Amino acid sequence: MIMHYVLSRIRAHQRYRQTALELGRYSDQQLDDIGVHRFEIDDIARRQFNL
Repeated sequence: MIMHYVLSRIRAHQRYRQTALELGRYSDQQLDDIGVHRFEIDDIARRQFNL
């Protein structure tokens, strides 16, 4: 049970990092098109995966 929790947290962190990296690759215009400011990327990625 504890191992399941640890693995789920590791996977969530990996998905968070991938999301943050992908959003970070967007141009300012692309981010503007989806209504996101560059400074919000980390918060958006963290909220998505409850980190």
